[in-house]
Amino acid sequence: MDASSFATLHPYWPRDLLIPTYVANNRSMSEILAFLFSVSGVFLLVTWMLSGRKVSGGKLGTWRRLAVCWFAVCGFIHGVIEGWFSLYYDIIPGDQSFLSQLWKEYSKGDSRYVIADNFTVCMETVTAWFWGPFSFWAVYAFLTNKPYRCVLQLIISLGQLYGAVLYFFTEHRDGYAHSELGHPVYFWFYFVFMNALWIVIPLSLIVDSWKQLSAAQTATDNIPLSKSKTK
Repeated sequence: MDASSFATLHPYWPRDLLIPTYVANNRSMSEILAFLFSVSGVFLLVTWMLSGRKVSGGKLGTWRRLAVCWFAVCGFIHGVIEGWFSLYYDIIPGDQSFLSQLWKEYSKGDSRYVIADNFTVCMETVTAWFWGPFSFWAVYAFLTNKPYRCVLQLIISLGQLYGAVLYFFTEHRDGYAHSELGHPVYFWFYFVFMNALWIVIPLSLIVDSWKQLSAAQTATDNIPLSKSKTK
């Protein structure tokens, strides 16, 4: 059997992509998505409840509590799901572990994940091992009112935004060859919507960090002036 015989024995794009070790999932799309959204929902709910308690600076507002919930979900997705990819990217096409099947399902929207594309492996490894732990650290920092909390928020959000922009831009330069362009689920939901969240939300948090840090610097700059006026 020649190599071309293997070309279409998978659901990925381009259709002539060679993935000789590929084994089809034995779990349905609904099972995989139910796991992803239910576990994310648990992280969101628990963090929402924890963030409703008083911290040393008083209660967190609704916006801030939502931001903390975002970081909790990011910690799970970056650290666990993307962490799995960073460790097992080379065996995912033929592996039937649940998280490998999750990645094979997602790869219907971006097949770079089943061919161990260099950019994807590097980007996801940095995301998993830096932004995953940092996201949980940010949750802790906000819940305990640490003075560096907005610095952490800025660092994480800049990293997420940079990664997401490169993710979209590299695929754009490839002509969106790794997905069925225009497919309502695989292209628009998996590839566009699920990744656009890491542009829109980090961008808003960067603006928030800018305002918070600018206000803190302004207050610091005004301290000598206040002291001189009291003399």
